[in-house]
Amino acid sequence: MTDASTGTGRFAPGAHVRTYLHDPPHHTRLPRYARGKRGVVVEPEGPAPLADVRAQGRDDAPVEMIYAVRFAARDLWGEGDHHVVLDLSESYLKEAE
Repeated sequence: MTDASTGTGRFAPGAHVRTYLHDPPHHTRLPRYARGKRGVVVEPEGPAPLADVRAQGRDDAPVEMIYAVRFAARDLWGEGDHHVVLDLSESYLKEAE
């Protein structure tokens, strides 16, 4: 996980990642269309409180690194020759197999 004191995260630019495939019963900033999809980390954007917890009105949100992650539109929607970049919390991501 993120070391908030140093601003370092688990993934370096160029890392291949996959988003978790989950459907929580509460707000999440991981769009449904991007769940379970492969992407590439563009860059870490800095630490921030996890929005999923903050949206529940709680003040105990863990601080996580936010990453800009690039996805091929074709992988997200089955068509398109462009890319989409999403800002995603570290806990939404795992190393791609």
